[in-house]
Amino acid sequence: MRAVLDVNVLISASISPSGSPAKLVRAWAAGEFELIVSPALLEELRRALGYPKVAHLIAADDAELLIAWLSRSATLVLDAASSPPVRCSDPNDDYLIAMAAEQNAVLVTGDRHLLAVAGSFPIHEPSDFLAMLARLET
Repeated sequence: MRAVLDVNVLISASISPSGSPAKLVRAWAAGEFELIVSPALLEELRRALGYPKVAHLIAADDAELLIAWLSRSATLVLDAASSPPVRCSDPNDDYLIAMAAEQNAVLVTGDRHLLAVAGSFPIHEPSDFLAMLARLET
């Protein structure tokens, strides 16, 4: 199974090691799914990690380590070249849908704008995607 983890999931994983996002990152590290990232996603992550409300929770060195780890360990693909099959109310998030569609991957997010179109495209909250992975293991 392939998945795109939204930036909010990756940041949440770094902040709270016991939450569903962190469990997802550990599941990826254990080889339970293929994590897809792109230059645009990594750039958005870099930008978000620099926001003051995030930067006081995640040290700059840890932020750089996270980006470096994802860059070398996740499957790095080109940014989507096509339009998304569905659009959400925040056009800045459409690139995630387009990337997931091009890569035949599910999108995992906590973003309400993206979750609002979940019936039209495979978009899951972190806890739901964890449950999907657990069902695949049985």
